[in-house]
Amino acid sequence: MILSCASTASAHPLSPSLIHIKEHAPGQADVTWKTPKLKVPGSKLRPVLPDHCQSLSQPELRQQGTARIYTWRIDCGERGLSNASIGADGIAESRTDVIVHIELLDGRTYRSILTDDEPRWSVPEVQSDWDVFTNYARLGFEHILSGFDHLSFVFGLMLLVTLRRLFWVVTAFTIGHSITLALSVLDVVRVQQRPVEILIALSIGVVAWEVVRFANAEQTGFTRLPVVIAATFGLLHGLGFAGALRELGLPQGAIPLSLFSFNVGIEVGQLAFIAVALVPVALVSSSDSLLRTFRIVSAYVIGTLAFYWVFARALT
Repeated sequence: MILSCASTASAHPLSPSLIHIKEHAPGQADVTWKTPKLKVPGSKLRPVLPDHCQSLSQPELRQQGTARIYTWRIDCGERGLSNASIGADGIAESRTDVIVHIELLDGRTYRSILTDDEPRWSVPEVQSDWDVFTNYARLGFEHILSGFDHLSFVFGLMLLVTLRRLFWVVTAFTIGHSITLALSVLDVVRVQQRPVEILIALSIGVVAWEVVRFANAEQTGFTRLPVVIAATFGLLHGLGFAGALRELGLPQGAIPLSLFSFNVGIEVGQLAFIAVALVPVALVSSSDSLLRTFRIVSAYVIGTLAFYWVFARALT
């Protein structure tokens, strides 16, 4: 059953699509529409450009990894792109957001995120850094809360340590993935994404096994050096976060602020998950036998998911 459905399995929803419009002459611009090959059956996600903009060429298609990229040119006349409305149809059905990047001839750049609630966006005269920060922080927040693989790993960490040590372990994990997220997005480190995703799934399986051993009062490497091991695994997970951010096709000038705000969103989402997950952990902590059972059952659920993701990512 696992092998039969592994080709469509994923621990994250589809990557966001991207509308990139770069003005190369007054009123004229190059348009890039980047969207995942894999889509929800029946969905028809497409960009919606300003009514006064006319196409100067037919879209050209090329494949890049897991994405389809269409490029063409438009002419928006004297009105140009300032205050123009840009959007996307089919966002709700596709279950993915759409990133918008605008680069004007005079050097101004704008970034926004289209969602099901706000599928249209008007290009402003001036966009503040705060707008960019909130947009990418929201994207990071949504990414971590929809990433059941990363959340499973964090939950495994919570089951491996006492509440007194949880802060240091989670902090170490955060520092680890923040380092590799920055290094990868800034192109200091470049790795193939598929092996990284497989190793992330394996790391979740390792943590699940460690939880079972911990519940059975066995002395493990993790119980001796939880902070070091959490930081090491964090380095690996950061490469996974970077893959998600790189898929957006960010222009070089947008990377520093986008990277910082995306990471902030991830951390806020992670803390929100931990706050919620602490409730059942606290409820069963009053009884040693109940806590042991809870750890073992949770570990088997996490481990099953982990190796399901290993098969899924190895076969797609």
